[in-house]
Amino acid sequence: MNTALLRSAVAVLLSTTAANAQDSWSHYDLFGGSGMIDMPIATSMPDGQIGVTAGVFGPADQIRLSFNFQAFDRFGATLRYSRIDNYFLPGLEPILDHSFDLHYRFLDETDVLPAMTIGVRDIMGTGLYASEYIVATKTFGDNLRVTGGLGWGRMGSYNGFDNPLGALNPAMSERPDRDWELGGKLELDQLFRGDAALFGGLEYRLNDTWTVVAEYSSDAYAREESTGTFTHRSPFNFGVTYAPSDMYNLSAYALYGSEIGVSATIVLDPKTPQFPSGIEPAPVPVSVRPESTRNTETWDRSMLPDTMLRTLMTQVLSAEGIDLLALEVSDRVMRLRYSNNRYRSEVQAAGRVARILTQVAPHSIETFILEPVFNGIPASAIRLNRSDIEDLENEPGAAEAIYDRAVISHAGQTEGLVETAATEPRFTWGIIPYVEMTLFDGDTPVRGDAGIDLKAEYRIRPNLILSGAIRKSLFGNAADAPVEPPVGDAPQVRTLAPLYAQEGDPALQYLTLSYYGNPAPNVYSRVTAGYLERMFGGVSAELLWMPVDSPLALGVELNYAVQRDFDLRLGFQDYSIVTGHLSAYYEFENGFQGQIDVGRYLAGDWGATFSLDREFFNGWRVGAYFTVTDMPFEDFGEGSFDKGVRVTVPLDWATGRGRQVLGASLASPSRDGGARLGVQGRLYDMLEDGQPSRLSDGWGRFWR
Repeated sequence: MNTALLRSAVAVLLSTTAANAQDSWSHYDLFGGSGMIDMPIATSMPDGQIGVTAGVFGPADQIRLSFNFQAFDRFGATLRYSRIDNYFLPGLEPILDHSFDLHYRFLDETDVLPAMTIGVRDIMGTGLYASEYIVATKTFGDNLRVTGGLGWGRMGSYNGFDNPLGALNPAMSERPDRDWELGGKLELDQLFRGDAALFGGLEYRLNDTWTVVAEYSSDAYAREESTGTFTHRSPFNFGVTYAPSDMYNLSAYALYGSEIGVSATIVLDPKTPQFPSGIEPAPVPVSVRPESTRNTETWDRSMLPDTMLRTLMTQVLSAEGIDLLALEVSDRVMRLRYSNNRYRSEVQAAGRVARILTQVAPHSIETFILEPVFNGIPASAIRLNRSDIEDLENEPGAAEAIYDRAVISHAGQTEGLVETAATEPRFTWGIIPYVEMTLFDGDTPVRGDAGIDLKAEYRIRPNLILSGAIRKSLFGNAADAPVEPPVGDAPQVRTLAPLYAQEGDPALQYLTLSYYGNPAPNVYSRVTAGYLERMFGGVSAELLWMPVDSPLALGVELNYAVQRDFDLRLGFQDYSIVTGHLSAYYEFENGFQGQIDVGRYLAGDWGATFSLDREFFNGWRVGAYFTVTDMPFEDFGEGSFDKGVRVTVPLDWATGRGRQVLGASLASPSRDGGARLGVQGRLYDMLEDGQPSRLSDGWGRFWR
C-alpha cells in the first residue's frame, strides 16, 4: 500500500483551511443543517462544530430533531429524526422517520465568486424528504447574504421544469420513484433525477444578535397538502433568529402563507473546552542545573543510593497522579515506565513527569526516556534531553522546539528495568453514576437509562486484571422498548435487548479476567475471559500489529461467545457462536481515524463494518459507521443494515479535570445483523493515546 499517496489524497479531502471566512455567520435551518428556513445555503459551519436542533411547525404536524456535525471545513452531515402527522391519511398513526443528509462545499467564496455547495437530503432514509441540490451563496458587506440554488426531488416539486441534466443523459429527466420503503438503502440511481426547480433567499443581520431571513422555497409539500391538513398558499417563508450566545439560538418562522414554526439549536464546539488549561494545580517549575554540572559523568551514590532515588521518585510522581511502575538508572540516562491516572493528554502527563525529573534526578543524568504504560503494555518511548527542557521552558514556541528535538520510538525491552513498589492500590472500587442514552432509536426519540454502577478492579499484575461491575437502574425507559419478533432465519441477538433491560435489574454487567502482552516489538496481545458484556460471555483473544512509525495498524480477533440469561446473573442460554474479525486502522491527519472490520458477527452473518471518527485533542470524539453483511435486507428489517453516529464527550471538557467520558449513539434501530461482540479493553482503543500521531497532535500541552 502506498501510504504516502493515501495520506496525501485524504489530506486534500479533509483540508481544514478555508480561503475565506465561510462560517462567519452560518445559521441552522428547520432541517438542522446550514440553511435559511427550509432551503439550504452554501456556507458551512465552523470546522468541528456540532449543532443539535429541535424544530416544529404547524400544530405539531412536523417535528424534527437533528444532529449536525461539520466533520471538516468543507464537508458536513446531518442525522434527523422526524415525527410527521397525517402524512398519508388523516387519523392514521404519525410517521416516525430517520433521514441522513450530506453536503460538500466545492467552491469557496471570493471577492467575485460565491461559495457553492452540493448536497443530498435523506440519502439513506425512507425518501420522505429526499432531495438533491446545488446552491450558491454570496455575501455583500458585513450583513447581507444572498442565496440561489437548483433543487431536485422535494426541492424540485414547486414550479418545476425539465431537468437540465437531461441534456447529458435523457434518463435523468425521468421522474424517479422516491418511495424507499423501510429505508437504509443507497438509492444512487434516483439522485438528481426528475424535474428541477429554483429556490433562493436573503439573510440580513440587524446586529450581532438578530438576523432576519426571507426565502423562496421550491418544496411544494405535495404529499402533506393532499391529506387536507396542510395548505400551501405561498412559496415564500419569513423568519427571525435570536442568537444571544455562541452556544444557542432561537428562531421563529412564517411558513408557506399558512403555518408558523419555531426552532432551537444548541451549539457545541469540541475544539474549545470550557477550561482550556484545566483546573488542576500548576506544574512544578523546571529546575535548571548549574552549567558546570551538566557534563558530570556520575553522582555520589553514597549520598543518594539508587534505592532512595526510586523511593523518592515514586512518592513525588504519585502526588501528580502518576504511578511509577519501573525504573532504569545509569549515570547519564534515566528510563521509566509509568501509568497516567489523572491527565486527559498523555503529552501533559509526560510534561509533568519531565519537570519532576529535573527536580529529583541527579545532575549527571542528561537523558530522560519516558514510556507511558496502558494495562501493563508500554505503547512508545519518548526520549528527551534534559538540557533542552532547561533551556527552552520560557522560550517562544517551546513546545514545538521540544517536540522537534524529542525522539519517539518503540518502548525498550524490560532488561535493566527494576519494578517499583506500586503507590496505587491493587484493589480499587467505586460507586459511579451512569447514563446510557440512544437517540433516534426506533419509535422513541430518546431512549435511555440512568442509575449507579458498583465497579471493582484487582490488578494481579499490571497486565493481569480482574474487573467487574454490578448495575442498578434508577430510572429510564430502556425497559419499555418493544421486543422485536424474529425476522427470517437469523437468530435473535441484539433485538432481545429489551428483555435484558426488563429482567436484568440489578445486573452483572461484566466480570472478566484480562491478560495483556507485548510478545514482540510493535505487536500486542490480549486474552479476556468471563462475562464479556451485557448479553454474552465467553473468551476473546486479540493480536495487534501497531508500529510507532506508521499510521497503519492491523489486528485480528477471535471470540467464542455464549448468550447470557435475561436476568443477567451467572446463567447462560443454549445459543453460542464463534465470531471474529480482521481489522485495519489508519490514522489520517487532523484527528481522523478510519477503521475496517471484516468477519463474522453474533448472528452468524458475514460482512464488514466501515467507520470514520474524528477525535479532538481534548477527548471529544464524533464518528459514523455502517455495517453490511450477507443478511438480506428483508431479514434485517427496518433500516436494511446497521449504521449510525456516535459521540463521546469527555467530562473534563466541562469540568476541567478527570478522564471519564459520556457516550451517546444516534443509530438505526438495534437489529441482529451486523451485531459485534462488545469487549472492554480492545487493544487499539487502549493504546492509541500513546502513539506518535496522538502525541504530536497534543504536544502543545507539554508545558501545562
